[in-house]
Amino acid sequence: MTEADLDPGDGPLDTIAQWLADARHVVVLTGAGISTESGIPDFRGPDGVWTKNPAAEKTANLEHYMGSREVRVQAWRNRVEGKYFTAEPNEGHRALVAIEQRLGPAFDTLVTQNVDGLHHAAGSDPARVIEIHGNVREVKCLGCDWRADMQVALDRVRAGEEDPECPECGDILKSATISFGENLVAADLERAQQAALRADVFLALGTSLGVYPAAALPEFAARRGARLVIFNAQDTPFDDYADAVSHAPLGEILPALVQRLQERQ
Repeated sequence: MTEADLDPGDGPLDTIAQWLADARHVVVLTGAGISTESGIPDFRGPDGVWTKNPAAEKTANLEHYMGSREVRVQAWRNRVEGKYFTAEPNEGHRALVAIEQRLGPAFDTLVTQNVDGLHHAAGSDPARVIEIHGNVREVKCLGCDWRADMQVALDRVRAGEEDPECPECGDILKSATISFGENLVAADLERAQQAALRADVFLALGTSLGVYPAAALPEFAARRGARLVIFNAQDTPFDDYADAVSHAPLGEILPALVQRLQERQ
C-alpha cells in the first residue's frame, strides 16, 4: 500500500494502525516538521529559515561559527530571541506519547533531529529518546569540557555580552547542538542505527530525509523488511519506497492514528 495523500479520515490509517499493533519494534524518526505547529519554523521548507535567508545557515556551520565573531553574535541573538525556550508541545508530540504508552515495550526508540526538547516536554520516555543532533538546553565550550544550562549563557547575553566566552578557559561557547562540520555523538548514532535495523515498523515524521546520517535510518529499516511510513508536508527522496505516505498536518494525522490504534487494542 502506497498512498500519496493520506488524510486523517482515510481508510489506510486503519492498516497503519494494525501494523503498529502487530509490531514488536516500532522506531520513529522526527524532524523539524513536527515542531512547526509549536511555532518553531523549519529550515528547508517553503517558509523555512534557511530558504528565506540562506546566509542564516552560517550560524549552524561550525567553521563559520568558530571563524566569525559576527556569526556568533547573530547566533546568540537568535538564541535569545528565538522560540525554543517558550514553545510548547503540540498535538503531534502528544500523539507520539500516546502511541508510546499504547504500544508499551514495542515502542522501541524515538530518534529526533530536533534540538528543541519538545518530545521530553510532552512526556516521551527520555530513555527511549535519542537527540541525534544534540539540544539547545545546554551550552558547551568548544575548547574544554565545561557545560552548563543554556540559561546561564543567555543571562550573560541579556546582560550585554554579545559573544560570551567560557568561564573556565576563555574559549568559544555554543549550544550543545551538532552543527554542520561537527561529528555526531558516536554512541547516539550507533544506538539509532541498531534500533533502525531491528525495526519492523519505521515512522519518519516531519523530516525531509535529506540530512545524513540520520536520513539513512529509514533505509536501514526498509532493507531489513520494515514497513516504512512517511508523514511529511513535502515530498522526500524515500516516498517511492515507502509503504504509506501522507502530506497531512502531523497535528491532525497523528491523533487520528492514535484513535485508530486505540480501537484495535
